Amino acid sequence: MEWLIPVLIVVVLVAIAGIYLWATYNSLITLKVRVDEAWSDITVQLKRRADLIPNLIETVKGYAAHEKAVFENVTKARAETLSAQGPVDAAAAENHMQTALKSIFAVAEAYPQLQASQNYLQLQGELVDTEDKIQASRRFYNGGVRELNTKIQVFPNHLFAKNLGFTQRDFFEVTDSAAIAEPPRVQF
Repeated sequence: MEWLIPVLIVVVLVAIAGIYLWATYNSLITLKVRVDEAWSDITVQLKRRADLIPNLIETVKGYAAHEKAVFENVTKARAETLSAQGPVDAAAAENHMQTALKSIFAVAEAYPQLQASQNYLQLQGELVDTEDKIQASRRFYNGGVRELNTKIQVFPNHLFAKNLGFTQRDFFEVTDSAAIAEPPRVQF
């Protein structure tokens, strides 16, 4: 009978450890899926913005056809955004896109007829709305990444999280904060 108590203690400890591992694994999976979903939301919004860019270029080009370098930079930034793979590439593409958009809006400021164009105003409104959605998606994504990375790093999770296939994710950070310190100015 004396051997029964140590066996029960071992069984209870193994059961507690198993329940802990099961609960931790499930919470890590939940966080991973949430981060994947948030990244998908970002890519949808980046694609939406990229789809608006050709229309904006054509509208501005009708008024300022001689600004070829500006249009090429915006087109290049659009292509870079569409081909970005992961948060680090997307952040670099985001820096270039913000700079390109600022330049196209600067060109547009020189043409009062363009700024009065209903098509241009509608495109600007859609672009501003999309930029707001990108920022909201980015905050949601970074919050999910923070939770996942924290869960992976805390003790004792870090002892087994990597062995279960969980790795830390990159934040969607802008490398040149000066490029986005001031959002593209929209004047009506």
